[in-house]
Amino acid sequence: MKPLRVALLGCGVVGTQVVRLLEEQADDLAARVGVPLELAGVAVRRRDRVREGVAPALLTTDAENLVTRDDVDIVIEVIGGIEPARSLMLAAMKSGKSVITANKALLAEDGATLFAAAREYGADLYYEASVAGAIPLLRPLRESLVGDRVQRVLGIVNGTTNYILDQMDTHGAGFQEALEEAQELGYAEADPTADVEGFDAAAKAAILAQLAFHTPVTAADVHREGITEVSAADVAGAKEMDSVVKLLAICERVPGPDGADRGVSVRVYPAMIPRGHPLASVREAYNAVFVEAQSAGSLMFYGAGAGGAPTASAILGDLVAVARNLVGGSPGPVEVTYASLPVLPMGDTVTRYYVQLDVDDRSGVLATVATEFARHGVSIQAVRQEGLGDDAQLVIVTHRAPDAALSATVEKLREFDSVREVASVMRVEGDE
Repeated sequence: MKPLRVALLGCGVVGTQVVRLLEEQADDLAARVGVPLELAGVAVRRRDRVREGVAPALLTTDAENLVTRDDVDIVIEVIGGIEPARSLMLAAMKSGKSVITANKALLAEDGATLFAAAREYGADLYYEASVAGAIPLLRPLRESLVGDRVQRVLGIVNGTTNYILDQMDTHGAGFQEALEEAQELGYAEADPTADVEGFDAAAKAAILAQLAFHTPVTAADVHREGITEVSAADVAGAKEMDSVVKLLAICERVPGPDGADRGVSVRVYPAMIPRGHPLASVREAYNAVFVEAQSAGSLMFYGAGAGGAPTASAILGDLVAVARNLVGGSPGPVEVTYASLPVLPMGDTVTRYYVQLDVDDRSGVLATVATEFARHGVSIQAVRQEGLGDDAQLVIVTHRAPDAALSATVEKLREFDSVREVASVMRVEGDE
């Protein structure tokens, strides 16, 4: 059989690793697929830039021509962003090409358009590398667990923020110090906004929720909070509770009074989790994700969540799957969002709070604070009070309650004359 020809869009850190793996593993890939895989061309913005290991003859600045060429069978997109990536991928599928992408931002913003095009033109659309790098996570959700009912997906999906929070916990570093170290090591970009403000994790959460619950979810639907406001006091407070702070992506079904699904909750925020929780031991820039399914139970996926080689590994895995489908003459699965469950607002989400208050050290303050929690229907699980001369510190951990009630309680406490400062507020995840 004739070789399958591959077009590559983008030749940065990930793209060059894809080229390397295609060349180094050419014989093995051919044996696994049944036919050779050949690189037909590489679309770049500038041809005059030297790219180690990439033959200059393969480079082109005409990406649209490359993806529609008759001699191209598969297109790999690693340029990122929304445009021109979306237009090029749509043009490729319209021309009968299968597409592999690592573009989480585009999938989270307009995945529905891409999935519709894949269905219309009978093309494969694979995107394992878009979430958690080399960790095989999306395909189990997409294929292995398609006969099960996924209840919850919980995890650490951004290595940059995990590294920063790990340094703050284990070495007592401040946020800015830990961020600068992450940048020096290459874990964080020069502009770290997408990571530290939670945009990257929110895009991944949207993709995970859409796959897990067969319902349309975009990045705009995800409640997002970053880690820029996490302070040394927050980390110290977590230590006192034998907990750690992690940026979590949480996607879960929310049942109604009759037990049927009322909707889904999809959110990203920093939270305290007990040190005994498996996610608490995820160090440095690693990722880990729990999937809880009705029949399969709890599954954990762990590994390198980013980097050129790990991401390229996931892309090559998709490439083999797509190539096998082409050789066999049958396309792979296409996403079906038949459930169309509503994404519930953050205020409806049931969670717990850790609240640290600096208050006047006089009688009746604790009772007044406790009364305000009760007035909003929030039950207190634990409270600790320490005197500091004329001041005192109250640490309160709540039972589970709607986030709107918890937030309203904290805002009301800020108005109390006896409360000098709300020093720390953070959600608590894990068993009560």
